[in-house]
Amino acid sequence: MVAVAQLIERIDRRDARVAIIGLGYVGLPLAVVFAEAGFHVVGVDVDPRKIEAITCGTSYIEDIPSARLAALVNEGRLTATSDFAALRECDAVSICVPTPLRKTGDPDISYIIAATEQIALHLHAGMLVVLESTTYPGTTTEIILPRLSAHESGLRVGEDFFLCFSPERVDPGRTDWTTVNTPKVMGGVTPQCLQAGLALYGAAIQTVVPVSSTEAAEMTKLLENTFRAVNIGMVNEVLLMCERLDLDAWEVIEAAATKPFGFMKFTPGPGLGGHCIPIDPLYLSWKMRTLNYRAQFIELASEINTSMPRHWARKVQDALNDAGKSLKGSHVLVLGVAYKKDVSDLRESPALDIIHLLQAKGALVSYHDPHVPSFHYEGLTLQSEADLDAALERADCVVVATDHSAYDWAAIDRQARLVVDTRRAIGLNVGRIG
Repeated sequence: MVAVAQLIERIDRRDARVAIIGLGYVGLPLAVVFAEAGFHVVGVDVDPRKIEAITCGTSYIEDIPSARLAALVNEGRLTATSDFAALRECDAVSICVPTPLRKTGDPDISYIIAATEQIALHLHAGMLVVLESTTYPGTTTEIILPRLSAHESGLRVGEDFFLCFSPERVDPGRTDWTTVNTPKVMGGVTPQCLQAGLALYGAAIQTVVPVSSTEAAEMTKLLENTFRAVNIGMVNEVLLMCERLDLDAWEVIEAAATKPFGFMKFTPGPGLGGHCIPIDPLYLSWKMRTLNYRAQFIELASEINTSMPRHWARKVQDALNDAGKSLKGSHVLVLGVAYKKDVSDLRESPALDIIHLLQAKGALVSYHDPHVPSFHYEGLTLQSEADLDAALERADCVVVATDHSAYDWAAIDRQARLVVDTRRAIGLNVGRIG
């Protein structure tokens, strides 16, 4: 196989040019890692604001400091463009585009298709294409492969060009596990495809784990996030059960976590957020419905997790009622609107649903988040309270939705009249609702 040998030789010499399509939370860190490994990298994105920022050496991703990005841009190792013609000069292309769900619950792979069609226009002998976007098993071979194989030059997969799937494993805000040291799963359409994929990613990432097929790699990603979604759904239901049993769910979970085997700690909260965990399992559920199989665990976990914002909105209403106040007209301050602590990512954040539900019931809702100065959601635009102390003084009830490390929880506990704590950031105190 001359083509794969030549490609690997170019990779080993760092002569291979790498393109990253999609420069978001996954694509930009990946581009930086490949550039730092010695490759010339071109980032391709349809958003001109991202292209301008990268060209100026300014990072819009919290995990990538601007100084780190600027050094690569200034060295000429990393460039950015909205012109897909740049793919003609590239030896490898990684697709890192969004894969949202439609309102009907069906996968929206339009971004993958659009990227693939652009690659097909510029496909050439010796090119490696790697899909990283999370999707259902079969996408690589059923959606991407036919479009690339239809190239007018008649290039053959595994001989003339190479196709792999390697699911992204990005957890925004983490410093212990990053793009470089998080093991990377890789599946190829053919053994030669896998060989090429392992060579490229192995040159930039510490550990690459081969699997037998692209379908196995696609399923691996869905298993990872389904595992988390189901277990979070379970502990959220444990919270609901403990409330009816007059038990402290967090006490029970902490006690169970002392077992050194057979138990993995998950904690309840306001619901699921982020682009992966709330959405990825539903890709698998959708795929199984096409095969006349119902993914019952996934559907039940999704039902429980998506109900949690309503549960916490009711807790706010009940807490105010117990204090002799109506939710309608009360000032409610939400602390934290990002989907997880210490990041600015709002994707699928349950805090936004809680705000929407409280407003629908007539509450006067404001928020504070040190990472999110403002946001727009379902026709609503809000700005973070500039003076937290004043906001706490004004609030009839404080809702802890995201447990950012920057908050002084003891001070908040002293200042707030009433707290509904979805994260157990403060804990159960007299006059507090946990």
